[in-house]
Amino acid sequence: MTGRTSAASRASLMPELNVIKHSAATQQRPQVDEADRRLLAAIQHGLPLTTRPYAEIAEKLGVSESEVVARLAWLKEAGVIRRFGVVVRHHELGYSANAMVVWDVPDRQVAELGRCLAGFDFITLCYRRPRHLPQWRYNLYCMIHGKSREEVLAHLEWMVNHCGLQALPHEVLFSRRRFKQRGAVYAMPDSADASREQGPREAGMRTSRVGRSAGKD
Repeated sequence: MTGRTSAASRASLMPELNVIKHSAATQQRPQVDEADRRLLAAIQHGLPLTTRPYAEIAEKLGVSESEVVARLAWLKEAGVIRRFGVVVRHHELGYSANAMVVWDVPDRQVAELGRCLAGFDFITLCYRRPRHLPQWRYNLYCMIHGKSREEVLAHLEWMVNHCGLQALPHEVLFSRRRFKQRGAVYAMPDSADASREQGPREAGMRTSRVGRSAGKD
């Protein structure tokens, strides 16, 4: 077991644009015109899965591809769009066993161990959070995806041995329910076509609630 995924597995991931609103209250609000609003409405549910997505968007809006690219660059620079992200529907790719592992790590070791955990391809999230003593002592979190619980637990065993985590208290919290995960909505759909487009995309997005132990279902 190597703890690494293949290039073919990576290539199978379905991309989707994830547009997130800028929320810094201290910055001056940028001036967004009607053309910008139409563009935001066109991309808020994801880029077309084509070789030239901006050209397809431009055709629908009746503008040039270069104008779409230039406006998106300005919207990002102005903070209206904070980032473009990829939403991976891992359940649809067969990764139905997902667990958040929470660790009680000495504060002086968090950065070092966080880098070790984040180096595995099966880890999709790794971050530090404050403790809430005495109820919650854990301060380092990582998310493991696998096609079965056995695979997830095998990944966990591998990284415990590789990173030297045997002595650290931890809990394995398997996901029990899927929720929607999506980017910001800038405009509500005003046609039946837009409503039909929104439904299938939202159906595949998720966030997870977790159980308290590896033994729960």
